[in-house]
Amino acid sequence: MEWNFRGDQPIYSQLIQRIKQGIVSGELPPGGRLPSVRDLAMEAGVNPNTMQRALQELEREGMVFSQRTAGRFVTEDVRLIEGAKRAFAQEHIRAFLEGMHKLGYGREEILSLLQEEKEEEHGNSGM
Repeated sequence: MEWNFRGDQPIYSQLIQRIKQGIVSGELPPGGRLPSVRDLAMEAGVNPNTMQRALQELEREGMVFSQRTAGRFVTEDVRLIEGAKRAFAQEHIRAFLEGMHKLGYGREEILSLLQEEKEEEHGNSGM
């Protein structure tokens, strides 16, 4: 997993988002075992307590669960994962639209640009 942190948000909340992203993308498959807190913390370059806090929050949300002696696992609840995936998509769409509006584009112009991009992508995939 790739870990890139920004200064505009607490590290633990960025850890939550990155692990969720790994789950919704399938990088961390449903029912898959997560590495230990120490291993994840080392990989991310953060304090184990910070990683523990992030994982506890993910447990509260139901995205991961603990089995006493076996460790932590990704939820097998596909509807929960799909809901999180949709929330990520909506977040990206809102940010995209906000950026386009800041550039001075209106709704119809944005839709037109997206259609042009779709047609260009479709035309290039046939080569």
